[in-house]
Amino acid sequence: MAPLHLVAAAEPSAGGSIISVARACLEDMKAEETVEIDLVGRTSIADAMIITSGRSNRHVGSIAERLIQAFKDNGFGRVRVEGFPACDWVLIDAGDIIVHIFRPEVRGFYNLEKMWGADRPSERAAG
Repeated sequence: MAPLHLVAAAEPSAGGSIISVARACLEDMKAEETVEIDLVGRTSIADAMIITSGRSNRHVGSIAERLIQAFKDNGFGRVRVEGFPACDWVLIDAGDIIVHIFRPEVRGFYNLEKMWGADRPSERAAG
């Protein structure tokens, strides 16, 4: 597996939270079927995960590039990216949030919503 690419950013802005920046950018870029999953108390890798889709490899890549730029412009630290140049699935690790951008076929195959969703079998049995 290739290492994640690092993208530097400036100081955080007072314009909003990282999740609100991500939401606005994904909406602006016409990302489809966006799902947010709260990870607080479930894992230490991030506080939230966003899973979304683009219609094609080009759309996935464009969404990812715009999101990376939005994080940079709003000063949300170093962002790690994996999945370029194929753009079947681009992962953006922004520290507090992780964003997965998929082509629909790839998203269906990995089904991260089921893996990380609230209705996981182990959680139902333990709850």
